[in-house]
Amino acid sequence: MKLNKYLLNFLPNLFLILFSILFNQYYGYVGILPIDSFLIFNSGYDLMNGYYPFKDYWTIKEPFIDFIQAIFFKIFGVSWFSYVLHASVFNCLITIFTFFLLKSFKLDIKYCFFYSFCVAVLTYPTAGTPFSDHHTLILCLLSLYFFILAIYEKKNIYWFLVPIFLGFSFLSKQAPTVYVIFLVSFVSIIFFIKFKNLSNFISALIGGVTVIIIFLILLLLADINFKDFFIQYFLYPQSLGQSRLDWLFPFEFKRIIWRFKLQYLSISILIYLFLKFSFLKKKVLLSDYLVIITLVLFCFLKIMHQLMTINAIFIYCLLPIFCGFSHIFAKKYLKQKKILGRFLIILTLCSTVYYYFSYISNRTFMDLRNVNLNNSVDGENIHPKLSNIKWITMFYPNNPDKEILNIKLAFKILSEDKNNKMIITDYQFISVFLQQYDYSPTRFWYDFHGYPSENNIYFDYWKKFVLNKIKKNNIKNIYVLNPLHGETKPLENILKNCYQKHNYSETFYKLILNNC
Repeated sequence: MKLNKYLLNFLPNLFLILFSILFNQYYGYVGILPIDSFLIFNSGYDLMNGYYPFKDYWTIKEPFIDFIQAIFFKIFGVSWFSYVLHASVFNCLITIFTFFLLKSFKLDIKYCFFYSFCVAVLTYPTAGTPFSDHHTLILCLLSLYFFILAIYEKKNIYWFLVPIFLGFSFLSKQAPTVYVIFLVSFVSIIFFIKFKNLSNFISALIGGVTVIIIFLILLLLADINFKDFFIQYFLYPQSLGQSRLDWLFPFEFKRIIWRFKLQYLSISILIYLFLKFSFLKKKVLLSDYLVIITLVLFCFLKIMHQLMTINAIFIYCLLPIFCGFSHIFAKKYLKQKKILGRFLIILTLCSTVYYYFSYISNRTFMDLRNVNLNNSVDGENIHPKLSNIKWITMFYPNNPDKEILNIKLAFKILSEDKNNKMIITDYQFISVFLQQYDYSPTRFWYDFHGYPSENNIYFDYWKKFVLNKIKKNNIKNIYVLNPLHGETKPLENILKNCYQKHNYSETFYKLILNNC
């Protein structure tokens, strides 16, 4: 009997671990979106070799993800396998923690397994490779899980971990982390006032102070000027805040409600319970009430953030999580628990199947929805370390061989130039495989969204940052390999007339600098 019980607990965990990793490993090799697929590949490699964000290159997001990728490269070697494994491990983490949390609420193990399995299918395989929105969402969810456990179990370790993971999330991407920080802080204040648990409060405070101190120490060790960090990571993104906020409007039914109808359905039971407990004065445990409020507001915040992002929809992975919690509270507080439980299972199953075929298998997140993936070629044609990648991009959907020839031409010319040079491209693996630092002044090339345009108040700071980098490293040539997803004339608004342009092909050219 003990052996059967042990296997019953062990086998689901083992299966979820293996499936969540292997499933994402497969999709991490299918399709390429250059600006996203190679961003962290390059910056993780640079950080491993002593080139740091904010100091050596401009960045508005992801220093924590770069740091984790550098660790993966250090342990497993610089390869596409270790790159995708980074994302797969995070897919595994959110899957296993979801299973553990749902099980802690005494939900039937088969339902815990089902909801967690769907999380593994829908979370990271959309991108396959490390990506800021996915990492941030997972870290926010983990902090939410620890917060829920902290409310119920009142253990100091959980309160300590909540701000730690929120800190990691913030250093992956500011939004939506800052919204979750406000949400967790608001509900925590209610909790501390009601329960008067000083040790829990002190633990949370220590966690927050710890993550801040660790980060400041890392800035000091890397010799990163705090002003550079503050401008790039706080002030400049805030200057874009209003433009992103405009994307919430207009408040149309189709955009705000219908587009996210399944998300609203997944929390409909939680919304009903919140209204019931708030206005009908029904008896409820305060811990349950606080968790229900947190889950509902968390869903609203994620929908709001999705509306403000320029990326494809990725929050559908929240559906099985919200359905799982709705299942728990329906079972606890509602008479129609069996019917509602079946409804939630069917909703989760149908939405998982729908989103898998509509977004994951056709690589919609990679802008490959209408592309025939059978036209892909082996990435080994570019470089041995890209072996087994099914290479196809939105730029050359019918002729990836032409794209490969353009990249190989750039490889050849860049390898022949042994001087310090700046490389501008979305194919950021080139400098990694050439083992040449690219001296790029920014992590990714996307005008306005990634760095200041001329009409931005921080443009002069950005201009000085670029020119200092050129002068300090004695850069005479800037190579540009198109297509660039978010740029047409990189750096030309800074260099003005101090360069000559030399074309190698229709997609590859060189800017020869003269007294810039």
